[in-house]
Amino acid sequence: LARSRASGLLSPTMPPKFDPTEVKIVYVRVTGGEVPAASALAPKVGPLGLSPKKIGDDLVKATKEWQGMRVTAKLVIQNRQAKAEVVPSASALVIKALKEPPRDRKKVKNIVHSGSITMDDVIRIARIMREKSLAKKFEGTVLEILGTAQSIGCQVDGEDPHDIIDQIHDGEGPEIPDE
Repeated sequence: LARSRASGLLSPTMPPKFDPTEVKIVYVRVTGGEVPAASALAPKVGPLGLSPKKIGDDLVKATKEWQGMRVTAKLVIQNRQAKAEVVPSASALVIKALKEPPRDRKKVKNIVHSGSITMDDVIRIARIMREKSLAKKFEGTVLEILGTAQSIGCQVDGEDPHDIIDQIHDGEGPEIPDE
């Protein structure tokens, strides 16, 4: 035992002191407007000295307008105080733009998003997602959102999103602003 302590394997020192100015960021995937299970939050926020139940209530308030949709929430934790904010994904924004009525995820399964959004909606969503996008130009971000709309199964201005993608590649199609 003495030999292993000398080599530093069993360190008798305490962990570093808690720094109140340190900001920690935790990302959690939650269903909007519903209290996430405390058992799911506990391993993430427990070691930071926070109550999973209280964090769950904060998440419900922050995700109220995303009722019934799975969204990523960002918890900014400083001095054992947590602020919750929603980090919307492209698919969540497209589904929200469809203005579908909120649904009970326990009852309604395999929903089909058969609505239509406008090209202005696509450009607005692309502006929100611009900093997360890996595209060099804004046009690339718009194409990413059109691809998301296609995978969700909705239409853009009443036509298939892939037709609009092909039009943009051919230099025709709707006018896309630079930014």
